Amino acid sequence: QVQLVESGGGLVQAGGSLRLSCAASGSIFSINNMGWYRQAPGKQRELVAEITSGGSTKYADSAKDRFTISRNLSRDNVKNMVYLQMNSLKPEDADVYYCNAKSWTNRGYWGQGTQVTVSS
Repeated sequence: QVQLVESGGGLVQAGGSLRLSCAASGSIFSINNMGWYRQAPGKQRELVAEITSGGSTKYADSAKDRFTISRNLSRDNVKNMVYLQMNSLKPEDADVYYCNAKSWTNRGYWGQGTQVTVSS
């Protein structure tokens, strides 16, 4: 089992930056990919950015050149951290952002979500 806890969402003005953090605990060595998704009310959850255990990344077109995903192990090797640095934020970036982890057996885990609000 993997537990995910996000932090770092909030309100920011257009053009500003936010850094989302996600701490994965539990069976962290079972995790392959980690990523960030977003979801608007009544819509499907969609990928924002993903990073493999080897460091390869994938971004939604809307996130390319503005967002950066990264990951590392905590110093005590207890938590697997994934970050999403979001720069040049636009009002259309506002949503609930969810951390995701996929195990090597393709089992998925989700965090509780963190709200990102961008004022124009």
